[in-house]
Amino acid sequence: MQDYLILPSLLSADFARLGEEAEAVIDAGADMLHLDVMDNHYVPNLTVGPLVCEALRSYGIKAPIDVHLMTKPVDRLIIDFAKAGATNITFHPEASDHVDRSLALIRQHGCKAGLALNPATSLHCLEYVMDKLDLILIMSVNPGFGGQTFIPSALDKISRVRELVTSHDLTVRIAVDGGVKTENIGQIAQAGADMFIAGSAIFNQPDYAEVISTMRKQLLCAR
Repeated sequence: MQDYLILPSLLSADFARLGEEAEAVIDAGADMLHLDVMDNHYVPNLTVGPLVCEALRSYGIKAPIDVHLMTKPVDRLIIDFAKAGATNITFHPEASDHVDRSLALIRQHGCKAGLALNPATSLHCLEYVMDKLDLILIMSVNPGFGGQTFIPSALDKISRVRELVTSHDLTVRIAVDGGVKTENIGQIAQAGADMFIAGSAIFNQPDYAEVISTMRKQLLCAR
């Protein structure tokens, strides 16, 4: 079993103090930062661009930044976010005309590459690109907004993806985004996930360190 990673989603942070918020959750024990990029086209919301990622780096954030592109198209933003300091870049297969090419573009620019699967997206899109992936992001809500409730059928999809990764003998992270909280993170881990993206479950609490510590305790019990 790979180490578990907890990634606070900055979508739920106080944007007036984004640098401070990012620093606070890292100091509280988070492993990475998650940046949701929405374009009001692929999803019905508009959030941030590469300048925000660059601003976090300029502020002094050294932690890895996991960028989730909920945009269409993706290739130009892949290049821009890589230059802005992204560590991982994940996109949706429906948002690229040439998924293999987009994955290669991410790696060419020095980032780890991921595909994000919406609740109704089939696993068939993984069939010919497994060797190009560093992570697979299972959406446990429909993308576009924070604070949504976890969709239970995601657990079966997580298990199926874990079986697929194991059968290919690959080291690929399985991330889950949407409705992740202290009450269900253990169950999500038992299904096969090892990256946990949580927004409101962390940022809506007064003590970031306490909630991240509670999540880690739940993950320890799930092993």
